[in-house]
Amino acid sequence: MKAKPTTLKVLDIVSLILLAIATYLALVFAPTERIMGDVQRVFYFHVATAWVGLLGFVAAGVTGIIYLRTQDLKWDLIEVAAVEISLVFFFITIILGSIWARPIWNTWWTWDPRLTSASIVELIYLAYLMLRQGIEDPDRRARFGAVYTLVGAVSVPITFVSIRMFRTIHPVVIGNASSKAQGGFGMTGDMKIAFFFALFAFTVIFVDLFWNRIRLGQLQQKVEQLKLKVMD
Repeated sequence: MKAKPTTLKVLDIVSLILLAIATYLALVFAPTERIMGDVQRVFYFHVATAWVGLLGFVAAGVTGIIYLRTQDLKWDLIEVAAVEISLVFFFITIILGSIWARPIWNTWWTWDPRLTSASIVELIYLAYLMLRQGIEDPDRRARFGAVYTLVGAVSVPITFVSIRMFRTIHPVVIGNASSKAQGGFGMTGDMKIAFFFALFAFTVIFVDLFWNRIRLGQLQQKVEQLKLKVMD
């Protein structure tokens, strides 16, 4: 495996620094929300991880289209990397949402449209990884993955707009404030700084992890090719 590029090494360090700053802004810099208290601070990472999780799922759908057009296995590798990382980020989103919900809704979980659709997305892509394991031929596996991610990508925008399409208790903070009574809140200037910096920081972290995962995938692909040659 080739040595890690200098740019990626720098990005690793930058990602850690940005995560530390985002944590400080969320836990210390941003003021305490008047009604919800300190638990509202979960919101900054909750939204940021959801953003990059959904971003990765969309990226997987795009790379699936590119693979179907080019039949180049490198795009399958990139697709898998996007799904794996997004699954982790989206799982963190669900956990953080439950931590917020316990004191605010007095329950860890409720089958609200946003929570239900988010869980379905997580299960769809978890099944994607599991089903891939049962296909040994790389080309067949790649075709299956490409089509699956295209179908799965349909669930992503549904999750995003569910709080605007259906009656829900999930708060709407950005844009329409119609759900204020259900836990929404207005952000002060310092809150907005913490919010948008967290979005930026986690986007950079996603890119860093994505790049590292692609490099690992390239090594796995080479090992698989050697195994196929030995079997032939």
